Amino acid sequence: MKIGFIGTGIMGQPMAQHLINGGHEVFFSSHYKAVPSELLSAGGKSVANPKEVAQNSDIIITMVPDTPHVEEVLFGEDGVAQGLSAGKMVIDMSSISPMATKDIAARINELGCEFVDAPVSGGEVGAKAASLTIMVGATEGGFDRAKPLFELMGKNITLVGGNGDGQTCKVANQIIVALNIEAVSEALVFASKAGANPAKVREALMGGFAASKILEVHGERMIKRTFDPGFKIALHQKDLNLALSSARELNMSLPNTATAQELFNTVSAHGGAGSDHSALVKSIEIMANHTIGE
Repeated sequence: MKIGFIGTGIMGQPMAQHLINGGHEVFFSSHYKAVPSELLSAGGKSVANPKEVAQNSDIIITMVPDTPHVEEVLFGEDGVAQGLSAGKMVIDMSSISPMATKDIAARINELGCEFVDAPVSGGEVGAKAASLTIMVGATEGGFDRAKPLFELMGKNITLVGGNGDGQTCKVANQIIVALNIEAVSEALVFASKAGANPAKVREALMGGFAASKILEVHGERMIKRTFDPGFKIALHQKDLNLALSSARELNMSLPNTATAQELFNTVSAHGGAGSDHSALVKSIEIMANHTIGE
């Protein structure tokens, strides 16, 4: 199949690599930045802009940071929409506004094309391992057409509902992840300041009801102080902004989500916006006047 892929960042590059490894002919745009040499060496093809990506592809995938980036790639000058023809499919795997997604889907549908929103969870580790969770908003037919591609990139693939529902699911995911990171941060800082060995506390908790993927992966990051980004704080802040703005539209409150966002803001104010989101622990450490392991 001829696939277009726009957005070869921390997660996008390994995702695209899996598509190439799966035998697909994959086209990339060099409009925003140079296509990674690893993808070109593996057989990927570079074209000038998103419009040419769409002209050369049957299915176009976007994996970019935020709502304005998706809108620019799709509808800007030399954008994907200008290269579409009836019957093609656009899959957005970014994490963006559920409300904006419905409007984007309608505009793509007006061109005689299918739109699928399919945000992912699993971070850099999941992208490299092709074990991403993929939350899909699409028609049944659109889901069936896209699923073979998703299976090259992920494991837990779910059709949540129609357009926008995949993005709504991703926002819910990011709420849960943020609050879990916050809970693990509090627990490990508390244990460490009380004089217990945080590594041993984590080990003990992994065998009980408190066990979680966050405690397993990010708890270890907190203890070992390995905050190189698998998923940047700045991106999680963006996702929580989506949650909080959507909550206002729905006339509801997300009190603990708001607190988690403030804690991310604290780390960001201290220069940590580019750190992994597990570095939220630093905000708890600042308030405790204690760093894990001291």
